[in-house]
Amino acid sequence: MATHDYDKILTRLITILSRLHDGETLCAKELAEEFQVSGRTILRDFTERLGSFPIYKEKAKYKMQEGFRLEKSKTFEDTLVLDILEKITQSIGGKLASKTHKLLDKLRNEDFNPIYTKLNIEDISDKFALIEQLEQAIKKTQVISCVYNNEINPPTKEILKPLKIVNYEGFWYLVALDSDGYVRKLYLKRVSHVKETGDHFTSDARIDSLLENSISIWFQSDRDPFDVTVYTTAKAAKYFKRRPLPTQKIESVHQDGSLEFRVTITYEMEIIPIIKYWIPHLKVLEPLWLQEMINEDLQSYLDSGHDGV
Repeated sequence: MATHDYDKILTRLITILSRLHDGETLCAKELAEEFQVSGRTILRDFTERLGSFPIYKEKAKYKMQEGFRLEKSKTFEDTLVLDILEKITQSIGGKLASKTHKLLDKLRNEDFNPIYTKLNIEDISDKFALIEQLEQAIKKTQVISCVYNNEINPPTKEILKPLKIVNYEGFWYLVALDSDGYVRKLYLKRVSHVKETGDHFTSDARIDSLLENSISIWFQSDRDPFDVTVYTTAKAAKYFKRRPLPTQKIESVHQDGSLEFRVTITYEMEIIPIIKYWIPHLKVLEPLWLQEMINEDLQSYLDSGHDGV
C-alpha cells in the first residue's frame, strides 16, 4: 500500500476517535461519504482498526462508552515521560515550550504536573527554520555553505559537511567537518545563510564515539586521548557517583569517603573548568602538568587582586 494511503487511514481514524471522544454519535454511511470510502472500509475501521477502544453500536450509529477518556489508555510510564518532556521544554522556554505544551495537551488533559526541572538550556526557538535546513542536510549528507559570525573576527563564509546538532551545558552547536577534514564546532546562533551546495559527502564514523566520550564542547578530534586521574573529597564524591562523567572510572575509594577516578579526554579544557568549579574539593593527581596549569591560573587570579572584589 502506498504511503499516502496510510496517511489517509491514520487521518480518518484520528478524526473518528476525536469526534467520538468529544461525545458525538457517528453514522457509518455519513462517514463513508465524508471520507469517500466504502461502507465496508468504515466497518473495518470500527471492528478491526479501532477494536481496542470502548466503542459500541446503537441503532446503526457508533458511540464512545460514557466516561472514557483517551488519556486513560496511557500507562503510568507514558504519563511520567510526558510530564518530564513538558518540564524540560519549559526550561528552554520560547516558541519550543509553547509548541510542546500544545502538543502534549492533545495527549493528556491535566493542568497539574508534579514534575519540576531546572535546566539552563538555551532557547533556540528563533532558529527553527535554520535547524530544519541543517537536519535535512545532515540526513542527506549534503555539503553546505553558510556564514559564521564568531563575534571576534569579521563574518566568514564556510563550506562544511554537517554531522550533528549538539547541546553541551545548555548551549547549541553545529558539529561539522571543514574542507581539510577537521572537526569544527560552531555556535548555532552565529550560523546563518545556510545553503546546500549539491555536493555529497561520506559521514564520519568517528563522530558518534567522539561525542559520546567527550565531557564538553572543548573536545578535539585531532589529538590523541589521554587519561587524567582526579582526587575528590567525600563532600564532592557523591555527586560524581550520582552522575559520572563520560569515560569516568573509579580507581579507589577511601575510608573517609573520598575517592580517585580516571577520565579520558582529548584536551585539557574538557576537565579544567570542572576542577575549578569544585575547588577545593577536586585535585588532579596525574598528569602533574595539568594541576600545575590550574595552580598557575589560580595564582594569577589572586595576584590580580580579584580576591578583594
